[in-house]
Amino acid sequence: MVYSLEGLLKLKRGEDTRDTFTAHLSYALTRRGILTYLDEDELRRGDEISPALLQAIEGSRIFIIVLSKNYASSTWCLDELLKILDQYKKSKQQMVLPVFYHVDPSNVRHQRESFEEALAKHAKKLNLDMKLQLWKAALQEVANLSGYHLRNGYF
Repeated sequence: MVYSLEGLLKLKRGEDTRDTFTAHLSYALTRRGILTYLDEDELRRGDEISPALLQAIEGSRIFIIVLSKNYASSTWCLDELLKILDQYKKSKQQMVLPVFYHVDPSNVRHQRESFEEALAKHAKKLNLDMKLQLWKAALQEVANLSGYHLRNGYF
């Protein structure tokens, strides 16, 4: 999450961008005087989002969600996406900026390729039909937002 002149900015990313793109983005924002909050602690299956993280989500003004090839493989990322989008709808004053990091937004929207594979694995392991439908709807919703598409190192 980031403190900016207007409030907080939360960076949400998958494990595959943690030490690369997201770390560089966080560093660049911090150099501009914007403090970033990265959710460093992964939840284990069955754990819930911590009260501190929920408070951070509620207090944020901007969310940057970095959607990568392996994003949907993390139930933690998917659950946090649900919370972020719920807060975004409630507040109407927060901004969600998706970054499609080497993934096509239409693959996120329609859960194709790695997103389809990850959701199929979750369906087999977790037996969470309702949760699975919520995750699919959240991915579709975030993919429909105006954002940035990074491919081959360029937006």
